[in-house]
Order: sequence, then structure tokens, then C-alpha cells
Amino acid sequence: MSVVSLPGLDLGGKTAVVVGGTGGIGRAAALGLAEAGADVIATGRRIEQVDRTAREVEGFGRRTLRVAVDVTDRASLERLLAAAVGAFGKVDVLVNCAGKIRRAPTLDVSESDWADIIDTNLTGTLRGCQVFGRHMVERGYGRIVNIASLTSFVALHEVAAYGASKAAIVALTHSLAIEWGSKGVCVNAVAPGIFRTHLNEQLLDGTPRGHELLLRTPMKRFGRVEEIRGAVVFLASDAASFVNGQVLVVDGGFLASGVNQ
Repeated sequence: MSVVSLPGLDLGGKTAVVVGGTGGIGRAAALGLAEAGADVIATGRRIEQVDRTAREVEGFGRRTLRVAVDVTDRASLERLLAAAVGAFGKVDVLVNCAGKIRRAPTLDVSESDWADIIDTNLTGTLRGCQVFGRHMVERGYGRIVNIASLTSFVALHEVAAYGASKAAIVALTHSLAIEWGSKGVCVNAVAPGIFRTHLNEQLLDGTPRGHELLLRTPMKRFGRVEEIRGAVVFLASDAASFVNGQVLVVDGGFLASGVNQ
């Protein structure tokens, strides 16, 4: 039996930047891009985590840089772009993964906490898209993958600020797709379901909330972070050259879920 390959999925010769790429889903995305052939710059606020992920990228034989950034600081993103272009000549792919969540009854959420989450999740994504998107538009080529959420579509209890930020990321993705699509830049998003990470293990394994999340997932398990790689690699690749303004949900069937038993 012959094996059919899809050359468009090969990211050899591409340069990718993953903002928020040193932990969890972001790190998995960065390593998936490296495995698919791209040189990958995985960034975050903590330089020791940047260095750790850079070593993993280099383990695939790819090139990288060690640059820490904060998505609330536009100047740090501009420095990252300058460093990437100086080292590699271009940036082909941007993945916006930086984010934060804080659970609290909405009646008790302070305006400062609300603004902090919106500034990181939504405006931070906008900053990345603006800084790197201008470079891509000028080159006439680019792939931007934003990270949405289940809360882009359905509410989860007591995370209103997070949900509002992630719903807005979908709207932002749509807007940029129609502005930049004719300029060679495809803008899409991935909406992960419930993925197990070291940050949420106790929630998933030991609480009624975790039990409900599992019950609502038809595959009867939580995602493994490496299972996000295929979606990100596809949207970053030339195989997705006519995919624009879409949200690819990777959730084990959560959003399709009705009565499970």
C-alpha cells in the first residue's frame, strides 16, 4: 500500500514564533512546529523557561533564539521581532498562546483584575498580531494562529473575564482574517478543550468541577497537550493556504456533547 504524503505540512525553511510557548499548550505547539521542520522561537516572561524550551527545540535540530517577552509590553514584542528578523531574515508563523485565568464570582471581580486578564489575553494577542502582522503583510506571507477556548462558545462557572477575553479573540481572528487574507496572511485560531497540565491536575482529578468536565467530554478522558500539535502545525502550514478566519476546536467532542449516559 502506497503512503500519500502532503508536502504542504512540511515546515522546513519556515520561522515560527510562539508567544507563551514555554509551558503547557504553548510549549507543545512550539515543539510540534519544530518537529514539523520549522525553526522556532518559543518565548515567555521567564528566561529560564525560555532556555529550557530552546534546548528542546534544538533537540530537533532546529535553530532558535532565547528572548524573554511580556505581552503586556509592546516594546518587548518589537524587540523579539527585530531579533528574529536579524537572525533568520523573516517570521512566517506566529502563535499567540500567552494567557491567564482567575476564578472568582463575577460580583466580586475588581475592575483591576478584569483589566489585567483582558490586557494579557485579548490585548496581548492584539499586540502580537499587530507587531508581527505588519511584518507579514509587508512580506505578503504569514500564518497567525491565535488560541481561543471552550469559553469562546460556552460559559464556565465564575471565569467571566477569561470567557469574555477568549470570545473576543474569536472576533479579533475573524476581523484580521478579512483584513489581511488578501495580503497573503491567514489568521485562524485553535480552541482547545480540557487538557491536562501540571497547573490543573488537582482541579481535574479531585473536584466536582473536574468530574463534570470529564462527564461532558464524550471521549471520556482529558486531552494530552501533545494532541494540540496537529491542529497548530496544519494551520501554520501551506496545507492550510485557503483556510482563513476559522476556529479549529480540539476538545474530544465537548462542544458537541449532550446527554452522555
